[in-house]
Amino acid sequence: MIKKPLAMVLAGLLFTTVLGAGTASANSKAERQARFTEKVRVSIAKLGTGNQALVALKLKDKTKVAGYISEVSADSFVVVHPKFGTVTSVKYADVAQAKGNNLGTGAKIAIGIGIGAGAVLIILLIYLACCTG
Repeated sequence: MIKKPLAMVLAGLLFTTVLGAGTASANSKAERQARFTEKVRVSIAKLGTGNQALVALKLKDKTKVAGYISEVSADSFVVVHPKFGTVTSVKYADVAQAKGNNLGTGAKIAIGIGIGAGAVLIILLIYLACCTG
């Protein structure tokens, strides 16, 4: 007898909690855009500049830009296409999607160690095959 009203009260509390949390944590479009712009700015700064700092961008006007980052400023950065040499200045706020490719120093060192270890292993196997046979 008490199960049905209790279930209804619990369902109502759950419903208002979910709706209340959704409206309380909702941010305005401008706030979300500002956070995304800052995220893009930080990502571009991490990539650095030079022909190793490759980036592929999709802008809000649906255009695509690809190349390396040659220059970074407070509100924009410059992308140079390596094949054609076209220079495009891009504002952080205009970026809809960004993908970057730049290996950090640690990754380069790890690759070098892996290549060196592989070479030593191959030489050791050749030596063992020739000399122990």
